[in-house]
This record gives sequence, structure tokens and C-alpha cells, in this order.
Amino acid sequence: MELRKYPDPVLLKRAAPVTDFDDALRAQVAQMWDIMYASEGVGLAAPQVGWSVQLLILNPSGSADDASEAMVVINPRLVKKWGRDRHSEGCLSFPDIYVDVTRPKGVRLHWHDEHGVEHEEDFDDFRARILQHEMDHLEGVLLVHRMSPVDKIRYRHELGELRAIFADAAAS
Repeated sequence: MELRKYPDPVLLKRAAPVTDFDDALRAQVAQMWDIMYASEGVGLAAPQVGWSVQLLILNPSGSADDASEAMVVINPRLVKKWGRDRHSEGCLSFPDIYVDVTRPKGVRLHWHDEHGVEHEEDFDDFRARILQHEMDHLEGVLLVHRMSPVDKIRYRHELGELRAIFADAAAS
């Protein structure tokens, strides 16, 4: 399992629902935590590590030492959204690229945890933003799809470099 970067095709696919909540699933989730913390992220979706399933993890602190708000979210579904908020977002699959994205300020989420237990809860602000960003990945929606035309011009060099690195890796 390794972090995938744009334009890896696995990032553009809609992920499949998780059906088995077993030890193998939990082992892969543990690997995702290691990758997220090593990459200094606050969220990571399974497609970002080449695993095309409806699963994401998040920890707003970004630290394994402070896991008080850490969550494993499987087969998520937004039940309700409210408010609007615009903030800068980055993405581990788009290193050093940050763009302003408008999203609902709060969401009610229905999901399963890694043991298959169902949950429903309201989230606001940063946690709501992380959830929505990572849920985009489960639908094949990437940061580049949220960019304005000006952002695409501003980051054309960085996006070009990511495409070139991926093409070189694919060729070898």
C-alpha cells in the first residue's frame, strides 16, 4: 500500500462499498493510519492508497499521539448539509497545492466503523470539511475538479510535473 498521486487512474474511479468487516479490513486500515501520519495528513481515503473501497480515515489533529477525534468511516452517506464555508484545502495526492473550496459548513453523516457498527452524527467546521474532502475521493472527485480556472492556471506547472512523474513511473 502506497500513497497515490494525481493523475493515477485509481483516484478517478468511484469506489465500491465495503461488505466484509473482518481482520483483513482492520489490518489495511492500520496501514492507512501509518501512511496518513507519515505523510502529515489529517485525512486519507482508501483510493489514495490504491484500494478502491468506500472507506476513509481522519484525525483533525494529524497526530497519532492525539487520536481523540480519529475516525474510521466506511460506506459514508451524507444525510443532511447546512451552511456554506470557504477555506483553503490541500490534498496528499496533490502535494504543495492549496485551493479555496466552498463546501457546506456542517453535515450529518451516516456510516459504519471498522467493526461494522452503524453510526449517525453531526459534524461542523474542520471535521465536516475533512469528511467531505475525503468523501469526494470515494466518488472519483479530486482537488483538480474543485479548482477554479484561475487555480488551474496558477498550478499548471505543478500539475504538469505530477503528470510527468506519473508518466515516467508508468513507462518504467
